[in-house]
Amino acid sequence: MAALADTLREKIRTRRARTGVVGLGYVGLPLAVELAKAGFHATGIDLDARKVQAIADGRSYIPDVPTADVQALQAKGLLDATTDFAIVRDLDTINICVPTPLRKTKDPDMSYIVSAVEGIAKYLHPGMLIVLESTTYPGTTDEVVQPMLEATGLKAGVDFFLAFSPERVDPGNPTFQTHNVPKVVGGFTPTCSQLAAELYGSAIQTIVPVSSTRVAEMVKLLENTFRAVNIGLVNELALMCDRMNINVWEVVDAAKTKPFGFMPFYPGPGLGGHCIPIDPFYLSWKAKQTGFDPRFIELAGHINAGMPHYVVDKVAEALNTRRKAVNGSKVLVAGVAYKRDIDDMRESPAMDVMGLLLARGASVSYADPWVPEVHGREWSGGYDIKAVDMTRGSISQYDCVVIVTDHKAFDYDALVQEADVIVDTRNAIKGSHPNVFKLGAPREAASPEGDTVAIA
Repeated sequence: MAALADTLREKIRTRRARTGVVGLGYVGLPLAVELAKAGFHATGIDLDARKVQAIADGRSYIPDVPTADVQALQAKGLLDATTDFAIVRDLDTINICVPTPLRKTKDPDMSYIVSAVEGIAKYLHPGMLIVLESTTYPGTTDEVVQPMLEATGLKAGVDFFLAFSPERVDPGNPTFQTHNVPKVVGGFTPTCSQLAAELYGSAIQTIVPVSSTRVAEMVKLLENTFRAVNIGLVNELALMCDRMNINVWEVVDAAKTKPFGFMPFYPGPGLGGHCIPIDPFYLSWKAKQTGFDPRFIELAGHINAGMPHYVVDKVAEALNTRRKAVNGSKVLVAGVAYKRDIDDMRESPAMDVMGLLLARGASVSYADPWVPEVHGREWSGGYDIKAVDMTRGSISQYDCVVIVTDHKAFDYDALVQEADVIVDTRNAIKGSHPNVFKLGAPREAASPEGDTVAIA
């Protein structure tokens, strides 16, 4: 074991280690690019031939990764990609960055991890380092990944090295990206942890070692459950403020002036992205296996999941002031990405809002400069729908506009001036306007900013 570890450590330090990344999505491609920038030869493995071809063409399909970087690294021979797991024979390290969705029953879907590990196991060889990054429940690395790899006859911590390091990706964040977000690393053994830290430390500024893979797995779930629970709290506060004629946005803005003991979270139309809507259910599922009932976490999930229904009720309330019903009204959903200024639609609450509006008989359209088309499989409507323009002169044709994602490109002045009624779920429009209904705020309550319109 010591000889294998020393050999791999030396390969990493001299950049002779051949690195691999399974899954070239929002996590995998940025990681592969950073490894290549650090001087390693990085090979991506993905079953999507379109992604592999994009790398071969020197083209990025992830907004946070500049095409110029992919092109330069590919031209230097430091970055390539394949659909064939046989390349594992030539690799020294592999990072697994595949999706971990939930089943309809809200229990973990391990199929992507299992498929990736099966592909690796066929070509596993002594001295390799395998690191799982996919968000999952505590115990996945030693309960699922380790037995599958050891079925080859090689032993973790002896013949190969195994670790978990949770991905920490915030799409569209201009400040924190893969290279400068601290990396938590937990190994199956201390040597496994040291080798994983050595690899990541070559490309990432700060490494945070923890004592085991289970601790590292739990770290990720705590981070996102913390956010989900606090968002659930402020969403419940928004519902409460709506009943009490109080502006929740003004309340949060005032509370955040406290320099200690408070962190601002904001209400919204529901949770989106791959992590926050999903990770708490991973933790809840695992906790129940031990006989523990995570009531606090599940209550937050219940509140957050109900927010799209509240938004549609708000649309009905807004249309009612115009003596119109949802049934038969033309409703424009502004923004379908799960957050502003990105094209990521994973778990976007906009899909639920659109589906609920359609179920109530509305004619639904959407505008989003980042998402040109929503496919039928992505929402309950079941049919493909293309984005429409939301420019001056085109807004008045709709009975109601619902701001679900507050993209900076939207012309909010034009919206206020031309829309009959607006339901603003993001506080994108400042001030009080007779045609604007805000989530968690009485329409007649003017906010401190006055009546000016600005992008949040």
